Amino acid sequence: MKASSYLMFMYSICSVVLTACSSSPLQTQATGTPYEIVVSVDRAEWEGEMGELIKADLQADIPMLPQPEPAFRVMFAEPGRFGTLLKHVRNVFIVNINPEMYTQIGLSYERDKWAKGQMTLTLNAPDRQSVMDFFGSGGARISSFFSKVEMNRATLLLGLASPTAPMDSLLRRFGVKICLPYEMKATRGRQDFFWVSDDGKRGRSDVIVYTFPYTDVNTFTVEYLMAKRDSVLRLNMPGGRPDSYMKTETLIGPEYEAIRLRGKYCGLMRGLWRMVGDAMGGPFVSIARVDEAKGRVIVAEGFVYAPETKKRNMIRKLEAALYTLRLADELDRPVEEPYKNIGTVKE
Repeated sequence: MKASSYLMFMYSICSVVLTACSSSPLQTQATGTPYEIVVSVDRAEWEGEMGELIKADLQADIPMLPQPEPAFRVMFAEPGRFGTLLKHVRNVFIVNINPEMYTQIGLSYERDKWAKGQMTLTLNAPDRQSVMDFFGSGGARISSFFSKVEMNRATLLLGLASPTAPMDSLLRRFGVKICLPYEMKATRGRQDFFWVSDDGKRGRSDVIVYTFPYTDVNTFTVEYLMAKRDSVLRLNMPGGRPDSYMKTETLIGPEYEAIRLRGKYCGLMRGLWRMVGDAMGGPFVSIARVDEAKGRVIVAEGFVYAPETKKRNMIRKLEAALYTLRLADELDRPVEEPYKNIGTVKE
């Protein structure tokens, strides 16, 4: 199998495994926090070149953060010492090398293997070199698989517990729904600009929603959406000092990606923001969707201000909330996992 085939397989199994309802009789709940993973492999391999390749995948810095932060917090466990405590961690990646059992690289997954809510991905290989070729070719993105697992978990949890007051306010203003993190209750903004915050002391998370008329497909470019963002935020997001306002940072990014949400085209943008005239900044993520019934574009954005604080989990939680955006004709639908149907993977 080629590396691209591995990648396509990993993405396809993610779409299957995350939508299936577990019927496991296990009573133990998976432990750990989001974006933690246990890797089980022989110590000699973990401390050698193979281990470095695995770490390079799982600990690669995630894009569009002001400081480097790895995709996952990685814990190591030797197969013979893979005890009960680590077996209950929410994400597990196992590497088995056995020339008597395997003739080529193979990947398999299992949900709820040792605990409820757990995802286990196993890589079987005949020798060390085939594993190293697998990771070294660029086809192995174990981190992508588990990142999508975590994003699906987060969206489903948001669908179970969200604050009603700000969600009702958003529905009245724009006729749309978003499942917000439960700690978000402080609403601000004008009638045509929705703004809610958790007012966190050590690190603050905010969500904004605004609209503008839809004209043509050229709307969905990073240049157009960034220019629209800057014009809207200059009016609605003033800083604490005179003449200060929020703006997109252009020295790095932003990055734009076309995705599908509930079967419809959606523009996903990640980047950094800064406050003109003030020493503030942080990461943001936004999605833009066409509301065909009303001839408008709905933009929902989450941004974080957390100086001297890790921001990975904060911004990813906001991204998960944005994926719950439902337009007027989707209000009665349940919250869906964003990676339920991943589709074709580009090489």
